[in-house]
Amino acid sequence: MAAADSPSAALRRRDLCSRGIRLAGKMRSDVVDLLDTYVERQGLDASASVAAVEGVPAAAVERWDEQTGTQRLLENLAAYRAFRVLLSQMLEEHREQLGEADATLGRALASVLLQVSAFAYHLEELLRLESRGPPSEEGAPPPPAPHLGLFERKLRGLGVLRELAQWAVRSARDLRQLTKPSPGSGSAPSWAESP
Repeated sequence: MAAADSPSAALRRRDLCSRGIRLAGKMRSDVVDLLDTYVERQGLDASASVAAVEGVPAAAVERWDEQTGTQRLLENLAAYRAFRVLLSQMLEEHREQLGEADATLGRALASVLLQVSAFAYHLEELLRLESRGPPSEEGAPPPPAPHLGLFERKLRGLGVLRELAQWAVRSARDLRQLTKPSPGSGSAPSWAESP
């Protein structure tokens, strides 16, 4: 049997999933607070409609219950890596636009960026435990920030934060699913790919 199937690995997996669920909950709470601050400081309407943001996978997924543990982790990791790039761009744009004039929003963005980075690392740890290891980030450089007008950048930021809040909910749900025993096994969840 693989090391990932040992009782100690199962306990470690459960511990990592439990901590990940708590991290996702804290992140969602902070993102919701940040959304309120962002809308207020940027002079936006909280109900503004925003198109999907390029480079961010949607949190909604068809046939969610058919995904394997590996698929869940890989999709989450890809999303948080994308959010890390997008939030970095937002933070840079904020500094260019306002400098230190709005330090509160800058600090809140930086804090959420740190949480996203920590969560991505946490997901990488889960993939390592599975003996799969996370996919490399090396290769293509991150896409450059699109050249948008000020208002479009504000709306794009709103879209990024809304989708991040949805991903935090999905991530907690995915991690809860990973802690459930496999049907009929009574033991650790199945991480194997579907046939």
